[in-house]
Formats: sequence, structure tokens, C-alpha cells
Amino acid sequence: MTLRYLAVRAGQGLVTLLLASVVVFAGVRALPGDPALALAGEEATPETVAAIRDRLGLDGSLVEQYLRFLGSALTGDLGESTRTGTPVTELIAATLPVTAWLSLYAIVVAVAAGMAAGTLAAVYRGRGVDAAVSGLSLVSLSVPNFWLGLLAILYLAVGLGLFPASGYVAVTEDPLRALWHLTLPALILGTGLAAIVMRQTRASMVDTLTADFVRTARAKGVSRGAVVLRHALRNSLLVVLTIVGLQLGGLVSGAVVTERIFGLPGFGKLTLDSVFTRDYPVIQGVVLVVTLAYIVINLAVDVLYSVVDPRVRVEGRSR
Repeated sequence: MTLRYLAVRAGQGLVTLLLASVVVFAGVRALPGDPALALAGEEATPETVAAIRDRLGLDGSLVEQYLRFLGSALTGDLGESTRTGTPVTELIAATLPVTAWLSLYAIVVAVAAGMAAGTLAAVYRGRGVDAAVSGLSLVSLSVPNFWLGLLAILYLAVGLGLFPASGYVAVTEDPLRALWHLTLPALILGTGLAAIVMRQTRASMVDTLTADFVRTARAKGVSRGAVVLRHALRNSLLVVLTIVGLQLGGLVSGAVVTERIFGLPGFGKLTLDSVFTRDYPVIQGVVLVVTLAYIVINLAVDVLYSVVDPRVRVEGRSR
């Protein structure tokens, strides 16, 4: 990896972030409803509404509003919530860790389960295990998360009492209780990603297991387990990295429903509440943070490519 490549990717990330700020700024103002009128009430006088619009910075042209927003964002000031008056950075700092831990837990569950199931399906392809795992992955992709979440609460939380039905404990306060509270939401959130990882892992490993170098290794006496773990599974890691990087956005969007069902005070709940109340600063801050996360994650995935497989040269990918 070269500094030139990192500089190019950083520049691309800044351009992407700038374009995202323009899109979200214009998009939230295309939503029906007036936040000033919502705060003032239907019976408010025009003077009251005008005063609120002036306080919220909504009285100028769109260009003026955007330049004011961009200038503040560059200094780390994302404004204040029009609903509560709380700085947006404080709201994001309070809710983002919840979704981050939930998404990380769901990724670990999905990758572990998906790669294990995909490996079994590839090794025993064409047999009963392959058919069972493939059928289970199809079901996981087809069933919506909210239905699985409701069933999990009904049977695993309320019926058997294995997990709490709702609530959240910070990881910094009690790690074990935090994992206990996040286990059920993470399992539900990770089911779809696990199915995708399984299918891609199986396809990659089937191709690798039929390659010439694998047959050569087997002819030299290398055990079947060593071939699967050292050759086929390692090659499939590139596919898994790509899938995980691309599906993180799906986890964030899926977390909106999952957090609602399990009562988690996370990023998804903040996003949904801000959309319902036309809270422009919060929506803009949320989208910018998510976009920045995408940029960092994609760069991290490219770096991990060269770690997992030294043959992959980042310099070549930057062309």
C-alpha cells in the first residue's frame, strides 16, 4: 500500500461526502411539512412561525442555508435538534454506540455462521447437508426481520426466558449483561447477512476445491481438512470481506426495525424519530455520519484485501 493510494482514496472520500451533504440537504427539504409550523402549532400566528424560522436558519435561500450548514459541519458543529434543542453531535454520540455494538455483534454472528454453513455445503455439495443448508439460507433471506424478531420475543424471551425482551445495558457498564441484551437482536439482524455469506462462501469454495492446485495438493498427500482450511477457506475470505463491506448499510437500515422491536435506544430509532418530526439537523447529521462510515469501511476492506491475500496489490486496484 502506498501513501499516494491513501491520498487518492481520501480525496475520493471527501468528494463523496460533499456530494452526500448536497443530496441530503436538498432531500430533507423536499419532505412534506414545515418544521417551523410543526413546532409553533397549527394555531400559531405568522409572526411566531417567522421567528421560529429565523431561529432555525430557515429564512434564507437554499444556497445560503447550505453554505451555512456546510461551514458549521466543517468545524464539527452539526447544529441543534429542532425538536429538543440538543446538539446533534450529542444525540449521535449517545445513540451511535448502541447501533455500532449491535451491528458488530450481528456481523460476527453472520460471518461465523455463514462461513461454517457455506464450508459444509461446499464440502458435501450435492448431498443432503448441501440441500439443507441451502434451503435454510433461502428461508433466512425470505423471512423479514420484524417477523423473526416478534417470534423470538414471543418464544425465546417471554416463553422460555432465555433472553430479555427489551432494554439495553451499556457495554462499558456491564459487558456480560450488555451481550445478553444484544444477543437476540444480533441474531435476528444477522440472519439475512449470514445467508448471503453462506451462499457466497459455498460458491467460492466449490470453485476452489475443483481447481488444479487443490488436486495437486491432494495428490501430494495433503489432508482434506488442510486443503479446505488452508486453501479453499482462505480464498473465500476475499468474498466474505466484500460482502460484509457492502452489507453494512443493510445492517444499519435493518437496525431501524430491530431496534424498534427490542426497544434499543440506537441510531436507527434516532433516524426514524427525526424523519417523523422533520428534524432537519438530525437527519443531515445522521446521513453524514453514515456516509463517513461507508468511506472508512470501504478503505478498510481494501486494506484487508492485501492482508488476507498478498497477491492482491492495492496499487493495481487504484488504477
